[in-house]
Order: sequence, then structure tokens, then C-alpha cells
Amino acid sequence: MFDLRVFFSVIVAVSTVGATAKTEAKTELEEVVITATLRPQTALNVAASATVIDSSTLREAGVQHLQDVLPLIPNLNWAAGTSRPRYFQLRGIGENDQWQGAPNPSVGFLIDGMDFSGIGMPATLVDLEQAEVLRGPQSTSLGANALAGLINLRTRIPTPDETLRVEIGTGNLGVTSVGLVVGGPFAEGGDSAFRLVAQGFRSNGSRRNVTLDRDDTNGLDERTLRFRSWHELNTRWKADLSLLAVDLDNGFDAFSTDNSRRTRSDDPGRDSQHSRGASMVLHYDGGDFEFKNLTAVVDADIVYSFDGDWAADPSYDFTSRFLRDRQSLSQDLRWSRKTRAVDLVAGIYAQRLTEDNDQLDLYGGEVYRVLVSHYEARSFAGYASMGYSLSDAWRTNFGLRIERRDASYRDTDGSDLSPAESMLGGNASIEYRPDRQRMAYLAFARGYKAGGFNLGSVVPTDRREFDAEFLHSLELGYKFDDAIRGLRYDLAIFYMRRTAQQVNTSAQLDPGDPLSFIYLTDNAARGVNYGLEGSIFARLSEAWSIGATVGGLRAVFRDYIAVGDDLAGRDQAHAPSFQVSMSLDYRKPSGWFARLDAQRVAAFYFSDSHDQRSAPYSIVNVRAGFDAGHWRVDTWMRNALNARYAMRGFFFGNEPPDYPDKLYVQLADPRAVGVSAVWQVR
Repeated sequence: MFDLRVFFSVIVAVSTVGATAKTEAKTELEEVVITATLRPQTALNVAASATVIDSSTLREAGVQHLQDVLPLIPNLNWAAGTSRPRYFQLRGIGENDQWQGAPNPSVGFLIDGMDFSGIGMPATLVDLEQAEVLRGPQSTSLGANALAGLINLRTRIPTPDETLRVEIGTGNLGVTSVGLVVGGPFAEGGDSAFRLVAQGFRSNGSRRNVTLDRDDTNGLDERTLRFRSWHELNTRWKADLSLLAVDLDNGFDAFSTDNSRRTRSDDPGRDSQHSRGASMVLHYDGGDFEFKNLTAVVDADIVYSFDGDWAADPSYDFTSRFLRDRQSLSQDLRWSRKTRAVDLVAGIYAQRLTEDNDQLDLYGGEVYRVLVSHYEARSFAGYASMGYSLSDAWRTNFGLRIERRDASYRDTDGSDLSPAESMLGGNASIEYRPDRQRMAYLAFARGYKAGGFNLGSVVPTDRREFDAEFLHSLELGYKFDDAIRGLRYDLAIFYMRRTAQQVNTSAQLDPGDPLSFIYLTDNAARGVNYGLEGSIFARLSEAWSIGATVGGLRAVFRDYIAVGDDLAGRDQAHAPSFQVSMSLDYRKPSGWFARLDAQRVAAFYFSDSHDQRSAPYSIVNVRAGFDAGHWRVDTWMRNALNARYAMRGFFFGNEPPDYPDKLYVQLADPRAVGVSAVWQVR
């Protein structure tokens, strides 16, 4: 259970500061607009728990990747086992990994409308405009990939103003980075503009491979190229084009048998992802009638490999490699009409997703397990949403989505499966707005996630397939936003019941083979996730501001037995009971600035397959520098207190000759320090 004393102490402390901000603040806050909903809305008007991180915070609190700012988002956790986050959990719901079978994420992940759900590694921060996180089912807007919520990233919108920016950086752990941003009008007239972003980032990582005498086997080599253009075709039509090419050629040598940062692998792994994507939005504005056509394409080539024994013993030498090629094409046609009392949105959606996944396991350099598979899914959906103003203060909303998914899977082990199902989700809410600064809401939502299948010759026939999962959520929330006085806060209390809950477990079949795992997804009878989350931001003066977030969560199984163990009442994996963050920001008109971010995370279970838990941990990040407008220099420090904590944990036997079961963890990076400089022409 989360600690209510922690929650209330933070709320009281920051609310007291906020009261001071009402009289002392001098700078008006910018309006926050959420674009991940069916129609762009201000955060104050969205009847859901949401976090929006703007470009300024992304720059001040982060260094290179979305991973850097995830601690600012309440009730969001992620499972490592990779070089960059791919597997997210919102309110305790989400995957920990994907090895075989169908891509079936619980948390949606979009970059400029391109669907990277389950493979969100290309989330580099360079020139990013905004990160939006909506918690709770988002089935009306996104469907089966948003059972737990949605992460939506937006790059900067081009403007006719000419832009040239050069960024360089360096730091310990071999960090170097160079970036370029160019933008401006295509031609005279101001009816079209473009923005081009290019960056390279390298780091040796924090591991020392004593077998190979190298310090870069867990390093990062990341290159980002993005292009976005905006075109005003005439007074009614506009076009928005986004192109993306992100190459992450990262190493993966993160585990050691003594749970240190000194590894002994003789064949270090890789975690690379070469992603290409494009999205085109055609928008027609007819006054009270609008039409939007969104087309998106994604092509991701992923290589994930690792040394299975984490050692250099020639008599016990296992390696594993996965080659994954995912392609998706999506089409969304959306119509909307808005009057003074009624807001209608309706649309149709189609997606074709294919994934080729080749697995190769070696023992002593010789092939002993090969699996080549092909997966294809076609999804078709129709959706509609209506908002109706009952009075000046009261408003109600209803949404509905019907989705049909037809899938096929076959592999060289003889599996030939063709699951198909229809799913129904939606939402309803009642809102109360006594004035322009406040909104209270009560929202109900039904989310869904497609079923699937388990692979392997040893899987029992009655456990070959599993059913779709459904989630019913009830949420009560309150929001306050006074931009003039510089105070903004929100609080949400939620209760979610999971029906036919999908639970992933694994078991090691051969203690002498670290790669002999069987992965099973079952439908638990029931699951319950409930808790609260809140955030506050206060502008104390022209120079000082403060913020805080709190997430409290209880995520438990109901009536579930796994591998002979009764897990009823046990917490679900990667669902910490509380997460608290505090931020302090200082910025003088003369140019000096500084920022401090601190987070505390409670313990959580690493897996639903065993009872090993992480230890609670705290992290502190700081940044300070000088901004002269056309140039800027700053220093940053990540994990300033050099906290030692784990991001992922496995419990199995991997040390001969007796192979005792043992907890192995992937440690986070130690303290990292760097400096960056920016020169720009606006």
C-alpha cells in the first residue's frame, strides 16, 4: 500500500508554496494543449489524468532521451533489459518484455502520429516540442494498444522564422554529442515552412568488460534525423508532413553474475533499432466543420542479442540473437463538428502490421535452436465521440469504439495460427466547471487489449491461446489552472478492474541452459488497480518556480494461480506503491539558471514469475548555466548522489556447476557529469 503520509505531506507543502505564488508571481504561465485526444484540447478541459512536459522542461530536465524525464510522470514505470526504454507500465499495467509471438502492447506510443507502441526506443529529445502522457484506457482514440494509457511525443512545429542552432556536448562515461537544427520558410509569403534536425550522440556506458578489457560494450551510439514541414494550401486546407530516421546502434552488456558493473561476457550483445517513419496530416477547416486525414508508416529493424551465460567459460557458452523487422501502415479518417452546445467527432481507422522475428541460439558457437516466424495483423475500427453542454457549468461526454482484428502467425516450429476477435471500448464523463480556472470530473472508461497465443512444443494445448483482456476504469479528478497568478495543480483518484487479465510468466526448463525459458501468457481471473496521482506547479516569483508529482498505487491479483503458486492478493510486477518527485527551478532575467529534480520510488516486484523485489531508491539530477539568448552554456549532473539501484531483475540458475537460483539485476548508471553549449540564430 502506498504511504498516504508521504502524499499528504507533499501536497500540503507544495500547496502552501502555491498560495504564496498567487501574490508573488509576475510571469504568466503558457496554456497547455493536449493533442493526443480526438480533438486538441487544453489540459484543463481533458476529463482524464494527464501529464504534459513542455520543451523547456524537456531541455532542462533531460540530456538525450525520454528516459531522462520519465521520473517526472506519476504512476509511470518501465522495465529495462534493454539499452533504452521500450516496455512501459502505467498504473501498474504494461509489458516487461517481448520475446516471441504477437506484438501486443498495453501502453500506446506515438511520435508525430507514427505508431511505435512496444518499440519506443527512437524517443530522442533533440528539438522535441512536447511529451504527453494520458493515464487510463484511451480506447476511444487509439484502441487495443492503449489499455493502460498513451505516450504521445510531438516534435517542434515549423514556423516561417529562420532558425539555425548548433549544439555540442561532452561528459564523463565517454559522452559526446553534436546537433544541428535548421528551419524557416520554403518561399516568400509565409504559407509554408520546414524544420530539419540532425544529431549524433555517443557514450561508452558505465560497464567495464574485464574479459575483453573494454569499457564500451554497453555503450550508446545514437543518430537522429527528423524533417517536418507545414503547408497552408489555401484558406481551408493545411498539410503537415513528418519524416523520421533514428538509428540506435547500442551495445547490451548489462548483467554480471556478481551484480556489479564489471561484466565478464566474451560475446557482448547488441540492442540496435533502425527506425524509419513518415506521417502526413491533411486538415480541412470549414468553420464549425473539420476533416482530418492522418496517414502514417513505420519501418523498424531491431537486433537484440546477449551473452546468455554472462561469462567466458568455453564449456558453458550460450548466446542468443533476435532479428526483428516490424512494418506498419495506418490510416485514420476523422470528421468533427462543433456548435455552442455539441461537439461531435467520428472516424474510421485501419492498420496493417507485420513483424518477422528470427531467433538464433548458439552453444559453443554452434547452432542449437532456430525459430523463424512471421506475424501479420489487420485492424479495422470505427469510433465516435460526443460532448454536450448541459449548462454553462456542466458538460457530459460519451465515446465508443468498435474494433476488429484479424491476425495470422506461422513459424518453422510448425505453428500456424489465425486468431480473430471483435472488441468494444468507450468512455463517458460528466464535468463541472464553476469558472475558467477549475474543472472537476467523474469519468468511466472501458479499455481492451487483443488476445494472442503461446508458442513452443511444450506448451499444453489448453494454454495455447489466451483471450482478450478488458479494463473498466472509474476516475474522479479535479484540476486548477490560474495562468496569470502562476499556479497549476491536479489530483485524480482511480479504481480499475481488469477482467481476463493477461499475465506473462516464464520458467527455466533446463537449469544448465540459461536460454531454455518457456514464456506463457495466461488470463488471470481478476485484477484490481487503484490509487491516486497528482501534480502541482507554482511560479513563486519572476526567478523561482517549484513543482511536484505524487503517484500512489495498489495493483493486486485476484484469484490467480501461476505455476502452482496462489498469487491472489499479491502485487503485480513493476507497480511501485508510490512515486514522488520534486523540482526546483531558478532563472534570472540576466541569464543565469539552475534546476534540481529529485525522485523517490518504492520497492516493486521484478516479475510475476517469482517473488524477488527491488529496493526503494532516490535519485537527484541537477543542471545550471547561463543563457544569453543567442548562446547558452550549462553543466548537468545525473544521479548526483550516485545512488545504486536496479532497473530490471531476473531470478534463475546461471552459474555452474550447481546452477542455484539467484537474483540477477541490471543496475542503473552511476553519477554522470557533462557540459553542453548551444549557439543559435532565431
